[in-house]
Amino acid sequence: MGQSVLEQSAVSSSPSGAAMRAVPLEGGCGAMIEGVDLTRDITQAEFDFVQQAWNEHLVLVFRGQSIDEDAQLRFAERFGPLGDRKVAPGALRERAEGVKQVNPKILLVSNIKEDGKPIGAFGDGEMWFHIDSGYSAKPYRYTFIYGVTLPSTGGNTLFSNMYKAAEAVPAKLRERLKGRRALHIHEYKRAERVDLSADFSGAPHFWHPVFIRHPLTGRESLFVDRLMTQAIEGLEPAESEDVLAQLYEIGERKDFIYEHVWCLGDFVMWDNLATIHARTWFPPEEQRLLRRCTVEGVPVSG
Repeated sequence: MGQSVLEQSAVSSSPSGAAMRAVPLEGGCGAMIEGVDLTRDITQAEFDFVQQAWNEHLVLVFRGQSIDEDAQLRFAERFGPLGDRKVAPGALRERAEGVKQVNPKILLVSNIKEDGKPIGAFGDGEMWFHIDSGYSAKPYRYTFIYGVTLPSTGGNTLFSNMYKAAEAVPAKLRERLKGRRALHIHEYKRAERVDLSADFSGAPHFWHPVFIRHPLTGRESLFVDRLMTQAIEGLEPAESEDVLAQLYEIGERKDFIYEHVWCLGDFVMWDNLATIHARTWFPPEEQRLLRRCTVEGVPVSG
């Protein structure tokens, strides 16, 4: 894989004296950031470097970090107002609430239980491709996750480049979707679509354009995912299902995907408006804990 401009022109303004580099990762997106220590407040030069790398690579990995919750939130807040953890409606709350989730800015993604009760949410098994809070009026702009406790195998996170997916939509299909919106619904499940014949009014849902324009880069992104995108506006159910199946397939092409195999101390951040992400299976008897925070978004438009 060729070097990016960021890798070729390393910046040497880190307080430690180490050169900062963004080293592209294998796959459709992603870069490893070197020479930045997240245990301290980053400088403006470091922030600018990270933001530029993020706009280019969509997913950034910082390896070997040792940060607490406060440091994570301080770093994330440099990129915009912190997002609040979405609270599920009462009937769905047991799927998303954990006894250790006490900071409204933090979501614990974990299968760990204490006294028979989950400490966090979305803990076990695989999870289909999705967009964080894509079901809300203002989807999160960015997501930040730190690896705290990991299983011996599995639980990898897959990221797909939705800029590339948008470019790959065939011209005839693109014309059919011109100006249309898609319905996103969240029933707090991990690998199961919503039954549209049932009453889903009690679940969070929202209509967004199928293609959105990224507010920072100006690039077009395909804003569709398998887990939460359930219908296309103005299409009959059978036609909508056929179109969605095509869009799921495009968005999940292997050459668009970077698969992150977690190591303890990994800090991973991604652009939620330009990627979708998923989780692979891992042994249910092994513990897994990731600490997530977000940056609030704005309404998306085509």
